[in-house]
Amino acid sequence: MSRLDQQMAFLTEADRLKSILRATTLCDGSRMENSAEHSWHIALYALVLSEHAEQRLETSKIIKMLLLHDLVEIDAGDAPVFGDHDTDALALQEQAAADRIFGLLPDDQAKSFRAIWDEFEANETPEAQFAKSIDRMQPPMQNLASGGGSWIDYNVTYDRFADRIGPKINKGAPKIWAWLQPKVAAFFADRS
Repeated sequence: MSRLDQQMAFLTEADRLKSILRATTLCDGSRMENSAEHSWHIALYALVLSEHAEQRLETSKIIKMLLLHDLVEIDAGDAPVFGDHDTDALALQEQAAADRIFGLLPDDQAKSFRAIWDEFEANETPEAQFAKSIDRMQPPMQNLASGGGSWIDYNVTYDRFADRIGPKINKGAPKIWAWLQPKVAAFFADRS
């Protein structure tokens, strides 16, 4: 296959991400969000919100991470953060999916994209930590806008949210967590 054939095969395969439904609804609550919409939306979040990072970050790298990170869901599916799943088995499925999907590309792009995906998964660099924080921040924003969304579906309490999601957002985006936390607390307090 030519380089262009390989790239087009990858892009055609990436289209399948539009068929992976997530547990979160759109902000208007009209339907479930798909993973491609999520990836686009959080890339936009990063573009808009990167000025609130604790340090100067390479925004283009964060956007790349966010555009690529969920492609593995084509094979592995979406694992809702409040759902029950075997995290070790899921990690293996996602690794195999990354091998297959990025392997569709020409070698240089396959290696580059896989390195970006691996960096996001490792969550060690400031860019990866910010990207992970943004990835975790967008669903609560949609749940707030839609009147609870997946929090209601999964019987989420404020304590469960704060324990499971708070540290993940705070790690890479403490200013954003400081802004979001009182809004989420108020939502749950109003439901009590």
